[in-house]
Amino acid sequence: MSYALEAVIASDEVLRLASREIPGSRVVPLGQGLSLMPMTDEVVAALTDGSDGRDLGFWRLPEGFGALLAQWSAAGPIAYVEAEYFGGSGEQRAVVWADGALALGPLDEPTKKRFSRAVSPISLALRRLGARSSPGEDEFQAVGLGRHRSNENWISSSTC
Repeated sequence: MSYALEAVIASDEVLRLASREIPGSRVVPLGQGLSLMPMTDEVVAALTDGSDGRDLGFWRLPEGFGALLAQWSAAGPIAYVEAEYFGGSGEQRAVVWADGALALGPLDEPTKKRFSRAVSPISLALRRLGARSSPGEDEFQAVGLGRHRSNENWISSSTC
């Protein structure tokens, strides 16, 4: 079974305000007061400025979008995350902006079953956003990022 995620994550308030600027964007609630905005084809197209290359080494982060995320982070920390897994192997990437500047990362981690670092890149980003985990789970699980396995499933679950 596969898992793929490309999304912006922030507090619900910050993300709902910021997403108003992006045609076709959807905001989906997570746990602990956080929400995510999946990077759909429509959102990527609205954000692409026509330049080549990818900001910060991510697969789907449109060139120049990092600058907009930095602006949005003046209202509260904001993360961009990507994950792709198939059969237990895959990779994660994460970056966080806060107070208008890069605050964490970019972090990346290829993995086979287990991460080589104690905490995955996305869980580190979620910690920076204020997420907390309980014993036996990480922040990824604690906020509910395992509820859906693709951006399409996140979109179909949203009501906004």
